[in-house]
Amino acid sequence: MRTLEDKVAVVTGAAGTMGQATVDALLVQGCRVAMVDVNQSVLDARQAQLGRRVLAVPCDIRDPADVDRAHRAVCEALGPVAVLVNNAGVLSNHKLESTTLAEWRQVLAVNLDGALFWAQAVVPGMKTARWGRIVNVGSLASKTGGLTAGTAYSVSKGSLAALTFSLARELAGHGVTANAIAPAYVRTPMVTEQLSEAQRHALLQQIPVGRFCEPEEFAHVVSFLVSPLSGFITGEIIDLNSGLVMD
Repeated sequence: MRTLEDKVAVVTGAAGTMGQATVDALLVQGCRVAMVDVNQSVLDARQAQLGRRVLAVPCDIRDPADVDRAHRAVCEALGPVAVLVNNAGVLSNHKLESTTLAEWRQVLAVNLDGALFWAQAVVPGMKTARWGRIVNVGSLASKTGGLTAGTAYSVSKGSLAALTFSLARELAGHGVTANAIAPAYVRTPMVTEQLSEAQRHALLQQIPVGRFCEPEEFAHVVSFLVSPLSGFITGEIIDLNSGLVMD
């Protein structure tokens, strides 16, 4: 059953592995999807593949003016945004003493500022419609301090959790929910290319199910949180770590 027929969704980081899986899942639910990313070539290829129900929207989410431009382009082409998935993110594995100021600002700008700017853009329309879904993509690192992830990344995801709580509290009375997902080691280039073979082997020894999360499993949780039947869930951080951390 298509539960989100013709609702407009924005997915940031749509050119990446998790973003592409999320776009596919939302299309199955009936959404029209704006694919937001800095990688225009991948977006254009995906639009050619998926057809008229998607829109390629190049955007630097670190820049509030560019987010405003991209948001206006989405509304003009597809209509008001009902679903926002703040999925864009960059990884840093550098710990405290190796973290430069430039890296700190870059990671926070992408992982935190971009989510804020997009929320600021879409929330007025959601409040007017009295319906909306915001899903922020956090990380296990916000709870562990980063098993392999660095200081800037862990802090950015912890701050994103706090932003989720703030949005949930503020918007609950307007029919808008805000939740987050805290995945651990989804099978993406962040895991397959940015971790060493020794790190991957050590992690698999700690993960109870003995494997990494599939992108489609992550996208399934997004679909659940944006469903009309999830309207009584807000301010939650959904763990997706196969028992690596339990609380």
